[in-house]
Amino acid sequence: MKIHSINIPGYECVRLCNDQNAELEAIIAIHNTALGPALGGCRLYPYATKREAMEDALRLAKGMTYKTAMANLSLGGGKAVIIANPKTQKNELLFRAFGRFVETFNGIYITAKNLNTDSICMDWIHQETSHVVGSSTGSGDPSLMTAHGVFMAIKAAVKCKLGRNDLEGIKVAVQGIGYVGYYLCKELYEHHAIIIGCDKDESKINRVVDEFGVVKIPYDQIYKQQVDVFAPCALGAVINDKTLPLLQCKIIAGGANNQLYDEEKHGAMLCQHNIFYVPDYVANAGGVINVYVQEIQKLSVADALKITNNIYNTVINLFDICTQKNLTLLETANNIVKKRLRYGAR
Repeated sequence: MKIHSINIPGYECVRLCNDQNAELEAIIAIHNTALGPALGGCRLYPYATKREAMEDALRLAKGMTYKTAMANLSLGGGKAVIIANPKTQKNELLFRAFGRFVETFNGIYITAKNLNTDSICMDWIHQETSHVVGSSTGSGDPSLMTAHGVFMAIKAAVKCKLGRNDLEGIKVAVQGIGYVGYYLCKELYEHHAIIIGCDKDESKINRVVDEFGVVKIPYDQIYKQQVDVFAPCALGAVINDKTLPLLQCKIIAGGANNQLYDEEKHGAMLCQHNIFYVPDYVANAGGVINVYVQEIQKLSVADALKITNNIYNTVINLFDICTQKNLTLLETANNIVKKRLRYGAR
């Protein structure tokens, strides 16, 4: 079991974790704990290089800081990535070793579910540390609440951009039909939206085609669709130099983290293209709200739902402020987060 700390400007703590016996290679990054302990999921992914894994960990950790601050939670931001193949290396030995590394942070980092990890993984981690949420005895799958928050963000964006109070006939392109994408399609279907979808896993896209009448398209065609809303629900950095010029949507609001490859550059380009972008950390905060309310505050799922519903009002309020100050929604949200981190405002 080896730990190597490295200094990254702007981050409080970054550790490289290695356990040869468990074949574990992980990175745990803590971005900011000004408002509370850093909460952030554990992502299991076969990164091509350590540099790619590090970049993902750092981007995701910062995103969690902004997400928890914007949602007014007494939490900071962190993230963990495990460099491994989820099909062959997802086992108890690996996650118990990871749990021992989490324990070395003495509570300033709380881990949770993320890409390719689930409640069983959290149960294994919990055998080594109490600083974990989302186990089988915890708050359950956060994906449903994440999807609901994205749904509320879409409703608010449609109100702001299109002047509509309902989603009937609104065309939504959903990229990625994992847990969040599935539940989002379900809510959109129940509110009579027209859904276009794609996923690299045929079984996942076929499921929503059968259940919700989603129109299936090739994965690389999702950006070119003439829709009202584009909802990225897969991996990050999907809005970049290559994809942005292809976009035919009016609104972007989705469940993926770090949707903009370069926040400053691509945020400005979306504004130039007259695309209404709801910052990902605003739209997809439902999952962390659910975990915080149920597992840390020990309140009910109804309380978590009430706060998640408020994502609608958050988007409306951000729109009002950015209209008055001639800023983008992203600039407005970033300014609020920075103020909260600076002054500890709740």
